Amino acid sequence: MLAQEAHAQLDLDVVTFMPFGRPPHRELELDPGCDVRFEMCTCAIEGDERFTASRIELNRDGLSYTVETLQALGEQHGDGVDLVLILGGDQAVALPAWHEPAEILSLATVAVAEREEWRRSEVLDAVGGLGGEVTFFDMPRVDVSSSLVRRRVREGKPIRYLVPDRVAGYIASNSLYRASAGVSS
Repeated sequence: MLAQEAHAQLDLDVVTFMPFGRPPHRELELDPGCDVRFEMCTCAIEGDERFTASRIELNRDGLSYTVETLQALGEQHGDGVDLVLILGGDQAVALPAWHEPAEILSLATVAVAEREEWRRSEVLDAVGGLGGEVTFFDMPRVDVSSSLVRRRVREGKPIRYLVPDRVAGYIASNSLYRASAGVSS
């Protein structure tokens, strides 16, 4: 939904889903591995020409830093492409603590989904001193997160309508997140 709203409101040509490689700031509980995360991305966007998936972070050795991903995308696409980094408000407020945040803002416009928890003023206060461009788009209020989906699978609760049917099926058929009979598709 976030990608759809960004695509429509920001008039983007395409939104690229980028599963993380090895983030420096956290470990994902019950991580099924990069190939599985990539496959779930492709399942989620299959048949929608607005979206693509990339393995750039997955194919790179070492920790995954957004600045390096943006540099690689810039090299891959050339000078004529304007990159947009889509973030939730929570990540945008944390941006000053990221690796080379000013360089990130020099490489891409940061597009922030404004939500009740993280207002425009808080985001601008946090990143305003870094330079670069920040733009905002509206996001309908939907309280679904990847951690919620993983927890529901672990607890044997259905996840239909929380993720695309192909993703729910993939999770069930591969017994991800300690899932078994609890995943409904």
